[in-house]
Amino acid sequence: MSAAVVEEIRRRLAEALLPVVLEVFDEGHKHAGHANAGKGHYHVRIVSAAFAGMLPLKRHRTVYAALDGLMDNGIHALSIDAFAPSE
Repeated sequence: MSAAVVEEIRRRLAEALLPVVLEVFDEGHKHAGHANAGKGHYHVRIVSAAFAGMLPLKRHRTVYAALDGLMDNGIHALSIDAFAPSE
């Protein structure tokens, strides 16, 4: 299932934010012994002009909005590095 979730994350963020850089990593292996160990832990690195002028909290909220529905179904934890192209 994780490969399908990674692809869905990529698809949604690509459509919503037209990134110039988009990397999605499944980090489930780093969470052995934690809640939902091995499942639903992802890291996103995204660079998009949509983030220009936004504070980090607003950038994260924008990513979460694009992933609406996945946060309750497939994603247990998500870490985000979101930048504008000039950063």
